[in-house]
Amino acid sequence: MKDVKKLAGKAMKTLREEGVLAVTDKAKRFVNNQMKIGKTKKEGVFCDVLFINGCAPSVPHPSRYRVSHQREQLLAHNISSNEVYYEKLDLTMVCFYRVFIFFRCPHTEGIETFIEVAKRLNKKVLFDVDDLVIDTKYTDQIPYLNCIWRDERELYDQGVRRMGRTLRLCDGAITTTKRLKTELENYVPKVFINRNTASEEMVYLSEKALNEVNKLSGKLSKADKTFKETMKDKVAVLNRALRDVVYGKTAEERSIHLGYFSGSLTHNQDFWLIISPLCQVLKDYPQVKLHLVGELNLPTRLKEFHQQVEVHPFIDWKKLPSFIARMDINLAPLAASIFNEAKSENKWVEAALVKVPTIAGKVGAFVEMIKPGETGILCESEEDWHRALVTLIEEPAKRDEIGKKAYQYCMEHCVTIYTGLALARFIKEIMVTNIAFVIPSLKKMSGGVRIALEHAVLLRKAGVDVALIELDVSDVMEVYVYRGCAFPVLKKYSNKMEGRFDKVVATMWTTTRFLAEYPNIGTRYYLVQNFETDFYPAKEDKRILANASYSPPVAMEFLTISKWCKQWLWEKFGQEARYAPNGINKAGYADEKRDFTGKIRILIEGDCSVAYKNVDEAFAVVKQLDPHKFEIWYMSYNATIKSYYHVDRFLNQVPYEGVSSVYRQCHILLKTSLLESFSLPPLEMMATGGFVVAVPNSGNQEYLVHEENCLFYPQGDIEAAVQAIDRICSEEELRDKLYQQGIETAMQRDWERIKDEVVSLYLP
Repeated sequence: MKDVKKLAGKAMKTLREEGVLAVTDKAKRFVNNQMKIGKTKKEGVFCDVLFINGCAPSVPHPSRYRVSHQREQLLAHNISSNEVYYEKLDLTMVCFYRVFIFFRCPHTEGIETFIEVAKRLNKKVLFDVDDLVIDTKYTDQIPYLNCIWRDERELYDQGVRRMGRTLRLCDGAITTTKRLKTELENYVPKVFINRNTASEEMVYLSEKALNEVNKLSGKLSKADKTFKETMKDKVAVLNRALRDVVYGKTAEERSIHLGYFSGSLTHNQDFWLIISPLCQVLKDYPQVKLHLVGELNLPTRLKEFHQQVEVHPFIDWKKLPSFIARMDINLAPLAASIFNEAKSENKWVEAALVKVPTIAGKVGAFVEMIKPGETGILCESEEDWHRALVTLIEEPAKRDEIGKKAYQYCMEHCVTIYTGLALARFIKEIMVTNIAFVIPSLKKMSGGVRIALEHAVLLRKAGVDVALIELDVSDVMEVYVYRGCAFPVLKKYSNKMEGRFDKVVATMWTTTRFLAEYPNIGTRYYLVQNFETDFYPAKEDKRILANASYSPPVAMEFLTISKWCKQWLWEKFGQEARYAPNGINKAGYADEKRDFTGKIRILIEGDCSVAYKNVDEAFAVVKQLDPHKFEIWYMSYNATIKSYYHVDRFLNQVPYEGVSSVYRQCHILLKTSLLESFSLPPLEMMATGGFVVAVPNSGNQEYLVHEENCLFYPQGDIEAAVQAIDRICSEEELRDKLYQQGIETAMQRDWERIKDEVVSLYLP
């Protein structure tokens, strides 16, 4: 529980820092509630879709059709999903999915917060509903509700209004019928129809029930043949043998069984529509048996036929096919109303799967799905119902024909395995493009990681669903905040990944392996920021592995932020790379003129343990300076000071937010790196109004120009470096020029100015 609390607290803290929550107290209350409930077992799984089920466990039927069956449809088309009961929804789950589908979920503060955060992360939120239980103007049409207690009715209406409130927060809806679509379009801009379908298990159970009936029918046929060949004194024995075989005695004499399967007491009004024709056929055909299943108030008029009427309690759905298969005719009356027009055709499908013909009300989905006289019979009046009942009672061949055609149609068009394509396409269409950046570690921040994060920020602002995949197994963060943007953090080794990434970006050579191993990726990118081969000495294995990353085993599109990298990628590896300039967040680097009348502060930056950073040379230069006139600051994230360095102040692991302040407090940056894809520190120094003395390399010559915005000196020429520092200190006119040109260079590289070029790398 302590870990849960810590995790939820951290997630809420980072999300608040992003500014996504207008009312933080609301979010706190939500998280506290979730901590009491606990988390789902699979919350750490990265999937495409999360279904949030708003139906109580005591009412499993709707969620089975609208959650379990739709998940099966999606799985059949390689779209992964998960589900959670709405009271167990945890805010951290927003990190692990691309689309959220709220099925019949009443509004809560937690759900509203969740949806706000999901939208801020550029994820899509849908509402799924299979009845018009989203506005009391519809539910007021249910006659049964006028018969319940006032408090009960108010509670019901409150639930309806809360569902409507959740619906209005969503980007769109999924529903079951044309009428529902028409009405839902008054609340959300986009509505998709995905009709209820039978699951694989329903098909299996229905086939099993059919086999049982066929076996019994076989016994009956055999018994009939035996009857004709036997003497009359054996009739009693034969009848006893057939008593448990289907119903009745012979094919001609056996009972005709009518089944009405009520979902709830709200269907009383529907059943009362057919009382008169039912009573008439029960009177005219004594062999007719009526089976009433589920919640239903038995009409008084049926009591005189009590010997022909059997009442059954709710039947578990797994046993239902076997029961329906014993019926000869399925009854599905439905009163005409907007509410009923929106209802699904489930009763027809369930009967069709066991080849039982259905007589249904000529309303809504039945009209859309049933071909009259072929796959079912539709009725509007009592006369229609009586005529249909008589026809199917008297014509067993007609019953068989309609049942078989309904079965054939439903097996092709009304089961999950064959109907998921349209839903899968809709989900894919509504999904926001998602891009994941694979990061070695978010604890050990480097310039390359920071550039990748800058790209992530620009993509988020461009409307992309962006996540980070971190390889560092020691890190426990699930949300990482950078420049006001909170990014979900997925762990390659800690999280099970099943979902699809439209695009994945390798950011260092060590991250390319993930792109080769994970199959569910649309496009693979390799953001090359340096020639990492030369990061390692000869004979070190990593040197060869780094080099091999530029000839990857899977297709990758190469990207770079350095013209130098673009050149060697082509010349050395034959890789055509797309280029966008590197940038800086100029707003975070306020500029000010330096005062050179007092002590001059020299800043040295870089990891002295890395040979190509050439930090030793920088300290060799400052050793020649007058310590009374110059103060030496050394900033490095990972390094420790060597014993012979003279350092007045060592700045170790300075947070990114504090780096600009360090530059602003110094006059001159002495940057001596020999290898850089793009040397960012000189740009940052110039952005604050400071000055740069540097060794020219392929990474800084892209934007540094000698005596325009910096002073270069030849590598190894200590005296030339000292002279460059003296010139900046003594030549005011030179300083003015370098100052103006330096700021202008930084302005030209501001992320806001180059954002379109960067975004076009990923969204060409």
